[in-house]
Amino acid sequence: MLELKVLLAEDVHMIRGALVALLELEPDLSVVAAVDRGDAILPAALEHRPDVAIIDIDLPGISGLTAAAQLHEELPGCHTLILTSLGRPGTLRRALTARVSGFLLKDAPPDQLAEAVRGVAAGRRVIDPQLALTAWDSQESPLSPRELEVLRLAAQGADAAEIAGLLYLSKGTVRNYLTAIVSKLNARNRIDAMRIAEDAGWIP
Repeated sequence: MLELKVLLAEDVHMIRGALVALLELEPDLSVVAAVDRGDAILPAALEHRPDVAIIDIDLPGISGLTAAAQLHEELPGCHTLILTSLGRPGTLRRALTARVSGFLLKDAPPDQLAEAVRGVAAGRRVIDPQLALTAWDSQESPLSPRELEVLRLAAQGADAAEIAGLLYLSKGTVRNYLTAIVSKLNARNRIDAMRIAEDAGWIP
């Protein structure tokens, strides 16, 4: 039996441990790395060369979708399966833009996880069918990927200086992004822009 190597990225310790234990029960799956930050995914993947990376969408450091996009560029042989507790259509649209292989809700039955891993490893796209149908009718985000990343960090409480440091931008550029975001979303202010984007599922 061909053994599939799996990388798991989940920041909640208890959930990460439970998922590792669940996956290790499968005779054809082996968890070769488990990390708790988005920016730890690519280094771990380059070291262990997993067949599938199971990634929580909302991680510290960088988002799961940003990490998935990095994996697609740096390690195209590794398929990505996104886990999320948010079944919003906008979230699925962002996942598809990041070219992930699968999208699974955290409240799915446990046996679906192993089947999803096998499915994406075989080259299939595994997505909750009802969520996929809903996504066709959802509004696409008017924000660029960089604007979404700036807004996501702002929503996590980072100020302009912190965002500039994390994204290697100047503070003035970050402020310009935030001004453009408010304008594009027809928001009253940054807080309103965060609410609009979160409700639409454009940011976790």
